[in-house]
Amino acid sequence: MAMQAATSDKLAQWLLNSIELDAAALHVGRYCGPWRASTAGKALASFHLVLEGDCYLHIDGQPLLHLHARDGVFLMSDVPHFLSPSADPAIPLKRPAMRPLGGAAEPDSAGLACGFFRFSGALSPLVVASFPDYLVCRSGDAALGHNAALFDMILAETGGDPDKPSPLIARLVELLFFYLIRHASQREALGAGLLALAQRGEFMALLDQMLQSPGEEWSIARMAAAAHMSRAAFCKHFTGAGGVTPAQFLLHLRMRLATQRLNAGDSVEQAASHVGYQSHAAFTRAFKRIVGEQPGAYRRQLRAAA
Repeated sequence: MAMQAATSDKLAQWLLNSIELDAAALHVGRYCGPWRASTAGKALASFHLVLEGDCYLHIDGQPLLHLHARDGVFLMSDVPHFLSPSADPAIPLKRPAMRPLGGAAEPDSAGLACGFFRFSGALSPLVVASFPDYLVCRSGDAALGHNAALFDMILAETGGDPDKPSPLIARLVELLFFYLIRHASQREALGAGLLALAQRGEFMALLDQMLQSPGEEWSIARMAAAAHMSRAAFCKHFTGAGGVTPAQFLLHLRMRLATQRLNAGDSVEQAASHVGYQSHAAFTRAFKRIVGEQPGAYRRQLRAAA
């Protein structure tokens, strides 16, 4: 049992490491009066951190959430929502200009840090799909006690122009997000996605073998045998748990590992060989399909950045 837990945790940590995140703080300040705030409609994931006061989060079709100081919510996709000082969504509200944080707070005011984040990396969409539409971190959650230090650091960077927040806030938000999703991957019932797949005991040995030897011939028959299932049962249960077919998973896994090899300094040919491609053309097509650009261009960008 201990070995199974260790293997599951190792796989979960590897998959979490596959998420590449870029956060950007849009506004950091205080709303006062009958205010209303939202990041919806931009086709991006977004976040709201309550730095002072309290407010309510209204999400279409979801229970009302009362957020207090040092609570936060991360919306994993663009869902209709808004924050306000009222629990009643029918009260007409407006979006006033944000004021800098600092000084005495007014009634019904709330200090917020709001912004967007993008996921990149070959496996990011499949890992993120494991989570619900939004994740909430609560200041009173003992398992997230280290978040208090991050909120302290975020608050230390506030007080300037609400529309031009310190770039350090975005980096601190990224850390907060990674602590939250690690916590969620250990505690929450995950939906279909790669983290959900990694938590299934019947697939852990297979995933571990594929991570160790991605360049080997991973036919459906071999995968099914490693999971001790028939081909039909394996495809059904793997796709149901992971949200992707075994072939799609193998493709994304190989391209993720190929980007890691390129980041480490391998040539395109070395990266292709490591993940089982002998044909440069076939590897280039697969890499561009998953990563979005050709491996040669990806490597040149890495070298230019270095």
